[in-house]
Amino acid sequence: QVQLVESGGGLVQAGGSLGLSCVASGSIFSIASMGWYRQAPGKQREMVAVIDSGGMTNYADSVKGRFTISRDNAEKTVYLQMNSLKPEDTANYYCNAAISQRSTYSYVDYWGLGTQVTVSS
Repeated sequence: QVQLVESGGGLVQAGGSLGLSCVASGSIFSIASMGWYRQAPGKQREMVAVIDSGGMTNYADSVKGRFTISRDNAEKTVYLQMNSLKPEDTANYYCNAAISQRSTYSYVDYWGLGTQVTVSS
């Protein structure tokens, strides 16, 4: 069984900062990409930032220059540092990871339960 557990959400004023963490646990052989997605009420889930096992990153245009994704492969953890937060960043933030449980298994997408980020104006 694989679990992704997010932490670090909360309420912050516009212009402030928050950091999110997500730890993967369970029967894990390898993790390919890890990333953060978000979903605001009434909107579709969207990619915020992703990072592959080699450290290559990709960001949504709306967060470039403000958010930074990083990971610790040994700790099976992905981080999202969010600076200069805006009210439009308010959403439930979900951790995602592509995980293989054995060397012969293909990678499967796993999701955390989400952590709420609320930015007040």
